[in-house]
Amino acid sequence: MTIKTLAASAAAIALMTGPTLAEVDLSGKTVEWVIPFSETGGSAKWANFFAPLLSQELPGNPTVVVKFMPGAGSTKGANWFQEQEDGDGTLLFGTSGSTQFPYLLDDPRVRYEYADWVPVMASGTGGVAYLNPTDGAKFDGSANNLKDIDFIFGSQGATRLDIVPLLAWEMLGMNVEPVFGIKGRGDGRLMFERGEATIDYQTSSSYIGASADLVEQGKAVAMMTWGALDEDGNIVRDPTFPDIPTFKEVCEATEGCETRGEAWDSWKAFFVAGFPSQKIAFLPKGTSQEVTDTYVAAFEAVRSHPDFAKISAKQVGQYPMFVGAGAAKATKEATTVSDGAKAYVINWLKEAYGVTIN
Repeated sequence: MTIKTLAASAAAIALMTGPTLAEVDLSGKTVEWVIPFSETGGSAKWANFFAPLLSQELPGNPTVVVKFMPGAGSTKGANWFQEQEDGDGTLLFGTSGSTQFPYLLDDPRVRYEYADWVPVMASGTGGVAYLNPTDGAKFDGSANNLKDIDFIFGSQGATRLDIVPLLAWEMLGMNVEPVFGIKGRGDGRLMFERGEATIDYQTSSSYIGASADLVEQGKAVAMMTWGALDEDGNIVRDPTFPDIPTFKEVCEATEGCETRGEAWDSWKAFFVAGFPSQKIAFLPKGTSQEVTDTYVAAFEAVRSHPDFAKISAKQVGQYPMFVGAGAAKATKEATTVSDGAKAYVINWLKEAYGVTIN
């Protein structure tokens, strides 16, 4: 075989095996990572944490800029992303449980379909509920001394991720009045800091970044986390906050709260959909396989960095990160709940807040 023939054969093999990752070059380009919330919440901190790490691993080291498109509890941004097609590698979209829950509940404002998008990375998170100092002094590991207090809570909306805390507080027998309409959980924290709200919760990254300081300064009292799942699907203490009791523990210590039955099963179903795989990064529908593979490889490189676990634990919490097929599986789990849990929550939303979902 001549050198010329050998070269031709090699070229033919290359064509048959398809494009390599090296053929995707983002040199000199800007990748926009759109977050459908305000810049003050946990999703913002999550994306801002990953953006520079992703930039280092993508071919050509493009600038990754996080942009915010808040509105309608994230459905505005998600509906916009649904219209984007044929991604060239310069657009990424991040969702959270507050984007997943309206989808799960058939919210009429939802015009997006998760199955159309291309998941490349997903990561879990937790959540911490906390009280104002005056009422926090009455907290003894149960909600027994909190049932006669009228609390105010800044909420993104009844069909958002706030389902998890609102249903938990109701199961504990607490009187929590939500003020709907904030654009992100960070805005809820600001309401709490200004004294406009008397109870709040934040996802882990936002709690670590801001709310934990309030607790350290004596301006807030940590009440409970939502917990984490062990390998058998049981709720255990959140490894990021091992000293804070879980909602399950507080419920077990509170008169009238049950960790079995329809309410508990429904709460747990939405917790599982909203937190263990809460934050997901997507490429638009129609994105080529080579661009998809490039992003999967880049996120894998981020995850494989020797210092990643230590750095991420400090910034976004100690939670698993999924890429590629793992991200696809996590997305399916985060966008699926049982018919029974769905029916229970829809009925509860109508009875508790007058919210009817058609």
